[in-house]
Amino acid sequence: MPSSRMKKQNVRTLSLILCMFSYLLVGAAVFDALESESESARRRILEQKRSEMRKKYRFSEDDYREIERVVLQAEPHRAGRQWKFAGSFYFAITVITTIGYGHAAPGTDAGKVFCMFYAVLGIPLTLVMFQSLGERMNTFVRFLLHKVKQCLGCRRTEVPMWQGRAFSNLVAFFSWHREALLC
Repeated sequence: MPSSRMKKQNVRTLSLILCMFSYLLVGAAVFDALESESESARRRILEQKRSEMRKKYRFSEDDYREIERVVLQAEPHRAGRQWKFAGSFYFAITVITTIGYGHAAPGTDAGKVFCMFYAVLGIPLTLVMFQSLGERMNTFVRFLLHKVKQCLGCRRTEVPMWQGRAFSNLVAFFSWHREALLC
């Protein structure tokens, strides 16, 4: 039966995950609100220019679609709407995990300012959440190694902290390395 300390750690980890998910939802909503209208305005201008080009160069609809397809293949990340909620959620994830793919960035001043403050708070929150999640994974791996050692009839079934810290120990265990078994 889990100890009171373990239950508190599990609640802490779950709370951090829920907090992180909520933070992502709020961030996505704000990015959507700040950037969506600007993106829509740019799209309307693009549609107007498209119409002007079709008239000026007398492209058929099929010809224009072919040119558009070639251009989009050159820049695939520009296809579609970036700042609807789903795209904003994806962007929020890339900000707080510091992935930052680079092709998406807020275009409005308000979006840029919000992004900076969002990252300043979100990056540490992400680190704490991943650290807590790592602790839970470490505890689970140690538990599994302990049970496997019991099943194999090892004399010493305790699992030192260093053994549970890396999943590579599971690979070492299944490779039958004596160091991983410590029997």
